[in-house]
Amino acid sequence: MAASLIAQYDTLLADLDGVVYAGKQAIDGAVDSINRASKAGISVGYVTNNSSRRPETIADQLNGFGLSVKPDDVISSGQTGVELLATMIPAGAKVLVVGGEGLRKRVIDGGFELVESADDEPAAVIQGFAPDVAWVHLAEAAFAIQKGAKWVATNQDWTLPQERGLAPGNGTLVSAVHTAVGFLPEVAGKPEPAIFGTATRHFASKRPLFVGDRIDTDIVGANRAGIDSALVLTGVSTKKELLGVKADGRPTYILENLSELHRAYSEPKKTKFGFSCDGAKVELLAGKVRIISGEPGSLAVLKAACAVIWNAPTPIHTLDVEPALYE
Repeated sequence: MAASLIAQYDTLLADLDGVVYAGKQAIDGAVDSINRASKAGISVGYVTNNSSRRPETIADQLNGFGLSVKPDDVISSGQTGVELLATMIPAGAKVLVVGGEGLRKRVIDGGFELVESADDEPAAVIQGFAPDVAWVHLAEAAFAIQKGAKWVATNQDWTLPQERGLAPGNGTLVSAVHTAVGFLPEVAGKPEPAIFGTATRHFASKRPLFVGDRIDTDIVGANRAGIDSALVLTGVSTKKELLGVKADGRPTYILENLSELHRAYSEPKKTKFGFSCDGAKVELLAGKVRIISGEPGSLAVLKAACAVIWNAPTPIHTLDVEPALYE
């Protein structure tokens, strides 16, 4: 019997929003799958671009779902952001924080002095998301940066998954400051590789697997960091986006949800005119990508279709792709 997918790895690194939970609700199968991996001796960490909450708060939320999480199991972009600050400004320097309690605590724990105004002449600005960030905070950041303060952003996520839908993320707030100051910050979080380095060092991982729901941050970031990745279809990225993604955003694995970590992974196999996977077959004939067999909408068909399109001699925009593959 083939080994499960996760058995090949010593560490499971998971994104939070869209992977473990959506809003205040755990995603089906996530808790059982993570607990099962932990019981098998696999280290489990949570890598998030959300820096607004303290690790203790996130751990409490996850434990409320039935997981067993310590605060230092949570690797946030705020943590990596403070590591970046330490390479840019002197120890104990003044830092202006735009963001939530979690980011402020990280800055204090990093040995820096917290200030509220550009008039305090901070050596750096670190910017993260919080629901109560307002114009006045963005303005103070812009004033400080224009006076020479270094600028670090925890992430540039354009959207933030919520129970009611997608809301504007930190990237929109960073863009507002960028408009005022004319240049972009150093970025700590995904898709930059720094946060993955923080996580692998923390868990002393030799063979980690990163699981995320966003191609543009999670998968691109893992690829940049040289880490195997799995995209779950429980969050932001869609089948249509996956089919058309360029090489830098292609995951090692495609999963419906975290439950599939505990099954053997079926790789698509080359056929004469396309690829097959678990009985599904998709072919490329005269520029047309078509389902030959298999249930439209199934994971097997999607995996075969991705293999066909990703290995096609021309880009996806030149192909006639059957709508049932992405609807």
